[in-house]
Amino acid sequence: MTLSTPEKIRTLQRKLYCKAKSEPSFRFYALYDKVFRMDILDYAYHLVRSNKGAPGIDGVSFASIEAGSGKEQFLQKLQAELESKSYRTQAVRRVWIPKPDGSKRPLGIPTIRDRVVQMAAKLIIEPIFEADFCDTSYGFRPKRSAHDAADAIAEGLLRRRGHVIDADLSKYFDTIPHAKLLAVVAERISDGGILWLIKQWLKAAVVEDGKNGKRRTIGGGKGNRLGTPQGGVISPLLANLYLHLLDRIWERYDLAKRYGAEIVRYADDLVILCAGDVDRPMRILRYVLDLLGLQLNETKTSIVNAYKESFDFLGFSFRLNRNRNSGKLYPHVEPSSKSVKRVKDRMKILTDRKRTPIPLPDLVAEVNMSLRGWSSYFHYRNSTKTFRDVKWHVEERMRTHLRRRFKMYSRAQAYHRLPTSKLYNGYGLFKLPTTAGWRKTHAL
Repeated sequence: MTLSTPEKIRTLQRKLYCKAKSEPSFRFYALYDKVFRMDILDYAYHLVRSNKGAPGIDGVSFASIEAGSGKEQFLQKLQAELESKSYRTQAVRRVWIPKPDGSKRPLGIPTIRDRVVQMAAKLIIEPIFEADFCDTSYGFRPKRSAHDAADAIAEGLLRRRGHVIDADLSKYFDTIPHAKLLAVVAERISDGGILWLIKQWLKAAVVEDGKNGKRRTIGGGKGNRLGTPQGGVISPLLANLYLHLLDRIWERYDLAKRYGAEIVRYADDLVILCAGDVDRPMRILRYVLDLLGLQLNETKTSIVNAYKESFDFLGFSFRLNRNRNSGKLYPHVEPSSKSVKRVKDRMKILTDRKRTPIPLPDLVAEVNMSLRGWSSYFHYRNSTKTFRDVKWHVEERMRTHLRRRFKMYSRAQAYHRLPTSKLYNGYGLFKLPTTAGWRKTHAL
């Protein structure tokens, strides 16, 4: 459920945004007292709670807060700490999240207490930086989405920007230099209290549970000079803000027009769509990243000719196809093969024969939840063929599972007793749409 911003907070955000937009060189100096306003802390608490995150290093959950002293007392104590500046950030708990390729990525989980303060600060400072962000940036921004970034790429391809630099930054979140990041923040914010909070979060110790059950500090601390842990509420905004320098240089020197090189960035994922020569845009990209203290991942960065091959971005596959009727080129956007494999693998796990003891309504509910989530994101643009393929796969997996559950030893018997209509009308399986989520076709 999306929480609606209280009018008083929305008015404050609008004023901050308008001030920042109208005066690009203005530095905001009276923000810290807004962070510990009770209405802002209360709204921040509800926003963090709606994310349903796990407890941090202290083990405190929302349930334990509300069953104990209660939310009001929790926030009053936090307000007092912030007002007296006795607030100190706690260590971040590190967990490892599996990636589709079998590897794992680190995720930092701050305590609920720290997440609430980070959210409160974000509510105040985000409108200021939002006024500065360029139109080429789409990640972690209000009223912008991955679909908007996909549209921007499609429109770039439509303008014959078919030579693509598919860039991948090497360990971006782990290598952001604190000093340079704080300097970027300070360009707009001179309030020492806000800078003090951000520095604390950047320097927070990172703690991990060892195999022997004992916790050990594996990073962070006062001596740390690099990185912002993925998982913190404030981290996406800070990471976005630092790469804004790249967008700003691209815009200031009008590189899109000068070299026919349009940049599309979603957080640390970015592509540069070039009309022809990719050497100059690539050299400029390397130069700017070097100034920022960042590096390209050379093994994952590639140059793609979209007229001949596809490239993946944000789970979608992009290429220039030729319309069979008109013969004109058009940008073809569909779920990538990795995204399709991921949902098929998930269906295989959920309908495995080992899960036959699970009540059928519960199993179908799990399948439907995964399908709805996948569909809501990927039912977009030229997805018809892919969705038909996934829909058929889901039906086959579900039929196979039911055959084993009901001990039908013949596939022919299963097809007779379990026609497709019964999977949907009898068992309530979610029906994937098989028409494209985007019907219009534009061609060059």
